[in-house]
Amino acid sequence: MTRQMLMDNVYLTHVPSEKFKTSFFSAQMAAPLRPDTAGLNALLVNVLSRGTARLPDMTALGRELDMLYGARLGPQLRRMGENQVFGFTASCVDDRFLPPGEELLEKTADLMGDMFCAPALQDGRLRADYADSERANLIDEIRSIVNDKRVYAARRLLEEMCAGEPYSVRLMGSAEDMERITPEALDSHYRAVLPQGRLELFYCGSAPLERVAGAFTRAFARLPRQGLLEPAATTRRSAPPEPRVVTEEMDVSQGKLGMGFRTQCPDVPANLMLDAMFGGTSTSKLFLNVRERLSLCYYAGSSYHRLKGLVTVSSGIECENYERAVSEISAQLEALKAGAWEDWELQGARSSLLNSLRSIEDSAGAMEDFILGQTISGLKETVPDLIEAIGSVTGARIQAAAQALALDTIYFLKGKET
Repeated sequence: MTRQMLMDNVYLTHVPSEKFKTSFFSAQMAAPLRPDTAGLNALLVNVLSRGTARLPDMTALGRELDMLYGARLGPQLRRMGENQVFGFTASCVDDRFLPPGEELLEKTADLMGDMFCAPALQDGRLRADYADSERANLIDEIRSIVNDKRVYAARRLLEEMCAGEPYSVRLMGSAEDMERITPEALDSHYRAVLPQGRLELFYCGSAPLERVAGAFTRAFARLPRQGLLEPAATTRRSAPPEPRVVTEEMDVSQGKLGMGFRTQCPDVPANLMLDAMFGGTSTSKLFLNVRERLSLCYYAGSSYHRLKGLVTVSSGIECENYERAVSEISAQLEALKAGAWEDWELQGARSSLLNSLRSIEDSAGAMEDFILGQTISGLKETVPDLIEAIGSVTGARIQAAAQALALDTIYFLKGKET
């Protein structure tokens, strides 16, 4: 893997590989996640995906992709730490499988460059009809999140837990913010963010670095560069002396319980192992004890937010079991703090983590997501580095990581009749 700067605040990561039959491309702009720009960036990438100056609508764009042997290209919006990452990913048949004289690398790179630098315009501005229709789509998508109570509750936990921090900002903004975005405001934002945002380019395929760098340099030669908008460093905070308890009522039959913990422990491999043993795998304490043995939850699992230093627990419970569920989830963490586990629990967590890390290199898209996350966050570990580190984590390090966890917030979504 090689990473190099192509132009001011534009970087290319090149991963040579003949493992896949397709080449994978990515062009992603990174900017700090802020409430005043989250909706604008989410809307912008969808509008830009509707067409280019040369291919001004979805029909023309689809025809062009068909001509490129069924290449795929689409928008993507992600949260990485306290940054919003938005742009496009594409894949096409790797050139080594094409007839002599056929080359798709440059054509695909050019198309991605056009998405950013030469969008479909009307009267010199981003098309208002595209902005209006995509805004309506996003408003529907934002409002539909409440229909999936599991996702909704997990998001609400982070909003309450990280209130006032960028991590609490919704990735697509709020529906109310989206409603206020005009086509004129979107066009102004496009012309402001395009020259400043950090652009991360990624390629995985058989082509050599020199050819890939040349293709991307030509494709993005029109990208204006004026000033720097660097990704934000993700901040960490300590848990309050007493955890916050937030209760919300809705017309639901199954309660949703979320518990958020903060940690200042810098030992990432140990934190990963701790999360796997706590609730991240099917051999975890939450799954085997709270869900299976005690039948207190319909589901129970944990997630480690590595960059932010958070561990969140998500569970579905009968509303009358709230107190018992909180108590038992806490008891499982206390067991980890005391080092109370069997060897098969530790080895099962290690095996699950290692399998998950090894699988990253089986997908170009997964590699791009991992490498981009590392790059945006300024981290250096490669997948092999993490595999080696996970293999050497001791029980004492896991116990120390558990002891560093402190409960910050409890969020409970319960039925109105409870």
